[in-house]
Order: sequence, then structure tokens, then C-alpha cells
Amino acid sequence: MKTILIADDEPNIRTSLGTAFRLEGYRVEAAEDGPQALAAVEAGEIDLVVLDLQMPGMDGLEVLRELRRRGHQVPVMILTAHGTIDKAVEATRLGAFDFVEKPPRSDRILLTARNALHQARLEEENRELRGEAERRYDMIGASPPMQRLYEQIRRTAPTQARVLITGENGTGKELIARALHRHSSRSDGPFVPVNCAAIPRDLFESELFGHEKGAFTGATARRTGKFLRAHGGTLFLDEVADMPLETQGKILRVLLDQTFERVGGSIKVQVDVRVVSATSHNLDQAIAAGRFRQDLLHRLNVVPLAVPALRERRDDVPVLARYFMRREAEAQGLTPREISPDAMAALQAADWPGNVRELRNVIARLLILAPDSVHAVIGADRLPAELSGAAPSILRYDNSREIMSLPLRDAREIFEREYLMAQITRFGGNISRTAAFVGMERSALHRKLKLLRVHGGERLSDTGD
Repeated sequence: MKTILIADDEPNIRTSLGTAFRLEGYRVEAAEDGPQALAAVEAGEIDLVVLDLQMPGMDGLEVLRELRRRGHQVPVMILTAHGTIDKAVEATRLGAFDFVEKPPRSDRILLTARNALHQARLEEENRELRGEAERRYDMIGASPPMQRLYEQIRRTAPTQARVLITGENGTGKELIARALHRHSSRSDGPFVPVNCAAIPRDLFESELFGHEKGAFTGATARRTGKFLRAHGGTLFLDEVADMPLETQGKILRVLLDQTFERVGGSIKVQVDVRVVSATSHNLDQAIAAGRFRQDLLHRLNVVPLAVPALRERRDDVPVLARYFMRREAEAQGLTPREISPDAMAALQAADWPGNVRELRNVIARLLILAPDSVHAVIGADRLPAELSGAAPSILRYDNSREIMSLPLRDAREIFEREYLMAQITRFGGNISRTAAFVGMERSALHRKLKLLRVHGGERLSDTGD
């Protein structure tokens, strides 16, 4: 039930409006002056304020200003006498929903109240949806490579510089592009993504620039292209290396003067667009092969951002796995499951050629195929074969027969070697962090690795990063 506060110094107005609102099913509270109105909003769940402009001591405009200063976004309707229309208009500029002249007609004020409450509900839903969208595009991870990336985004986002995002498939390049947009001065404008790999070659220019009616067979009406849709915002060109060579020259001209012509048209269209592009390919190789223009690369690559592969940020695997577990459980209507330490170590040790996207799919599979008991922990034996097979053998269950056939000293050496190899893999070859996790001094771990003939080559590092 919605609660309406009537703030008016005239008792008959409070009574008549209160009766009308109660008959419509609303809860009603009343205030005789401005301070009482402020106290009522501060104290309770007020959904709408009907506020008289002419009140002794503290008038309606002062009340409205103070409500907004304190951060209350409750919708406000203004009651005004004929001679105070100018003040009512000023109140609407301050954020009042509407004003109603005195004496108020019940049908008019009820309709205005319904509209104000409906508008407030839509705004709240919009805030929730926007928050959900922002959470959806939040990046997860606190590893050193991600911290460096966050700092680059923080510095780059507020500028108008074009950005080229590079990284393997599944690393989250679009998340980076959306973060750049969200934290820029263009955040209120549109974010328009374009998957260059998915557009047919003969429709590429029409997709980007639009076309005039009759420009080609099937062009039955004028079409707005992606560049114009992104006006005032950000255009994200994903997999830019797949753009046809003939289109690259036209893109270059748009980047130079922010104008273009629709396909089949002759009128210059002016746009204000920030271009962010991304690729999983080596553009230098594409240039050498004649598939990409070097001058276009120079224009796109003002600020380069490299997204690390998941195997380069293994520390983030546990938090990503738990995040995806919660997300998938919510989406599927299931109970989130706990992942055992051995399974988590195997997930950290995997190479993840599909990166974060592959991890998300694996977590969804583990959740859906988990044992019926919601208390059952997901162990390493539940992992897909390609993961358990690629993990160090100590994280698998197929070496017990070999160990049981050996003397204790040999079995212990095998266990220690495989255990330390698994932990080194888990921590990306970082000796300092491996030593801290297994509870050894770094120098002692070095000696142990040398004794066990564990050689990681360039993968072993003494840094604390």
C-alpha cells in the first residue's frame, strides 16, 4: 500500500484530500507545516508528498529544496493558489512532479497522484535495471595483471582517445569497452557494439553508415547505421581485423573528420562518436599480409589495452568460479554448490584456451550436473575430462596404483614432486607465493625443487607479484 503525505496548513484541505486518497486505497499521513513534512519523510516510507506552497514559517519551495538537499527523491505534487503559479513553475524546475491549483478537484489530484507514483516506479525500475546492467559488466579479479588493467582503464576512460583492446577470445574485451564507456563523459550516451566478424561483406558499409531508400535491391527505406546510432556515445568495433579492406579506408575518413555519407547518398552526416576497437588477431601480421591498413591501425591504436589471458591471472580463478556459481544458480533456480579445494586447484592449474568464457561454461555444467544433495561438495572427480586430464597428476585419481607399488621413500618423492609442480602451476610459476602457500621458506623451496629435479624454466619467478 502506497503512503501519501499531505502537507498543508489548512485542516479542511488535509481532511478532504485525506478522505479522497483513503477511498482509493492509499495510506495517508498529514503535516501542518514544513518542519512536520520534513520529519515525516525522514521518519517513514513516504511514497508521495502533496505539498502546499503557501505555509507559514517554511514555505513549500523551502521544503522541496531541503528534501532534495537531504537526498530524498520522493515525488512531490504542489498545491498552489491562483496567484502563486510562477512559484509552482519554479517548483517543477526544482523537481516537483506537477502542480494543482486550489481548491483541488478530487479527480484531478487523484489522476496526478497516480501518474506521479507510476513515474516514480518506472524510474526506480530503470535504476535497478541500470544497476543490474552495470553489475553484469563488472570485471572480476584482483590479480596484479588485472590491477594494472584497472589503472589503465581509470586513466583512459575520461579522455576522448581511441582505444584498441587486444586479447584472446573469451578474455572479456567487450567488458573493457563497456567499462571505458561507463566511466567516460559519454556514459549517458549510447554504447553501440558491432561484431565485424558477423557482418556479411556486401552489407558492411550499410551496417556502419546506413543507406538511402533505393540504394540497392531490397533497400525499401532509409536505414540508420551504427555510426549515427552511436552519436554522442561510444562505437565498439569488435574483431576489427575482420573488417573488409575496402571499408577500412572509409572508416579512416570518418575518424579524420567525423563525417560520412550513407550508401546511395551524397549528403554529409556529421557525428560525434568515440571509437573503441578490439581484436584477438595480430594486426601487425594482418598488415604484413595486406589484410589491414597500417594507417588505420595508427588511428585506432592511440591507447593500447591488453587483456590478460586467464592462465596469466590464475589467482582470479577462485573468485571468478564462485561468482559464476552464484550467477548460474540464480539464473537456473538452483542452489549454489561449494567447490572442493582439490577441484579449485585443478581449475587454477588448467590452461583455459577459452579463457573466462570457458570457465563460466564449465561452472554452469558443474552446477547442473552436480549430485542431488545440495550439501554435496563438487570434487575434482566431477571436472570435465579435458580439465582433469590436463591437471597435474596429483589432482587426478588415476595414479594410486603406481604409488602403492613403490617403497615409501620413492612414493614420497613422487608425491612431493607432483604436489609442488601442481602448486607452482597454480601460482603461475611464482616461487615466493608458492612457498608462502605450502609453508616453506623460499630458499628451502628452491633447494627442494632442485633436489626433486623440478625445473620450470622461465615459468619460475622469485618476484612477489
